[in-house]
Amino acid sequence: MADPTGPQYGFDTLQIHAGARPDPATGARQVPIYQTTAYVFRDAEHAAALFNLQEVGYIYSRLTNPTIGALQERIATLEGGAGAVCCSSGHAAQIMALFPLMSPGMNVVASTRLYGGTVTQFSQTIKRFGWEAKFVDFDDLDAVKEAIDDNTRAVFCEAVANPGGYITDLDAISAISDTAGVPLIVDNTSATPYLCRPIEHGATLVVHSTTKYLTGNGTVTGGCVVDSGKFDWAANDKFPSLSQPEPAYHGLKFAETFGPLAFTFHGIAIGLRDLGMTMNPQAAHYTLMGIETLSLRMDRHVENAKRVAEWLENDPRVEYVTYAGLKSSPYYDRVEKICPRGAGGLFTFAVKGGYDACVKLVDNLEIFSHVANLGDTRSLIIHSASTTHRQLTAEQQEAAGAGPGVVRVSIGIEDAEDLIADLDQALSKATA
Repeated sequence: MADPTGPQYGFDTLQIHAGARPDPATGARQVPIYQTTAYVFRDAEHAAALFNLQEVGYIYSRLTNPTIGALQERIATLEGGAGAVCCSSGHAAQIMALFPLMSPGMNVVASTRLYGGTVTQFSQTIKRFGWEAKFVDFDDLDAVKEAIDDNTRAVFCEAVANPGGYITDLDAISAISDTAGVPLIVDNTSATPYLCRPIEHGATLVVHSTTKYLTGNGTVTGGCVVDSGKFDWAANDKFPSLSQPEPAYHGLKFAETFGPLAFTFHGIAIGLRDLGMTMNPQAAHYTLMGIETLSLRMDRHVENAKRVAEWLENDPRVEYVTYAGLKSSPYYDRVEKICPRGAGGLFTFAVKGGYDACVKLVDNLEIFSHVANLGDTRSLIIHSASTTHRQLTAEQQEAAGAGPGVVRVSIGIEDAEDLIADLDQALSKATA
């Protein structure tokens, strides 16, 4: 867990050292990969104490693992949270975040500007749990207020929205969720805690696809839910799994027993136990190593993205660019407040010639990789309307910023001049 009482080190120090201690058995400086399914108990009393949550330790790797524990501590520390729970993917993290809050008939109020897979998960899949999602334009604060009703159990948005790079006014949204007495869940995948710390803007929970910028090299999938530790789950009767005796854990009252860490312990003891969305220790190891260079990479992502976006904005073959770091962006003023270190490396641009031109552009790029991912050291591109957002209606695609004439780019850390030259030659072929 993160220790708010410890020394207040800088981000660059914490991204290397948080959660990492020399291995007590061997002295190994890098966090070892604890490739084991189970752990030997000292005796029967020790085993009972672990299962009763009277003692923190290791039982079975579906629940806890030392390598994953180190990653949880590191991410929680960087986000300024009380604790974190890692899991198998970003999609798993979203379900893990909602699981303790929701029950049949309840709803989540979600932004229209979300990753297409999230829109599908929220609009279709969660219906099978008896949950509902209400999609609202989060720039319309009155609409957000009106969407929240007695059955709302969470408000959900992305700090820097995928695919367009739009920046959400987290302070305004958290004020609304606080007034309603429901938690704000912020997906911080596209920004990372280096560019944005949603908890400082009122978020209750922060979710990540650690697959993306945190790992940074396109090798493993993973997810994480960070608990701010600041929400009073017992303030009302909306969250009985946390405030009332939990029948799935011999009547334990998580809020009463664990206080600021109630959500974190629930996520491990019940979420991972029963949903089984476990991260594997090798994936945790890759992500731990990736985070060690997070600030260096994000600075370069931002620098390159700004240069590429400015070049695209001035190119006559391009209709518009959505990068929030451009002075022409309606979200430019939010950068300094929400993402003071920069607007990230993700944005879209519209190609003159529409759908056909976008397809030709993607097919003629040489440095950019055509993949369904983002946050890699490599520059990536995808035509969202025909891939990641294909399952959405035309109206949903437009609302998400993924219309048929738009491509999404995730700008890597290569030489910016090479990226611009690659886009230049591909645009010439696409719009000829």
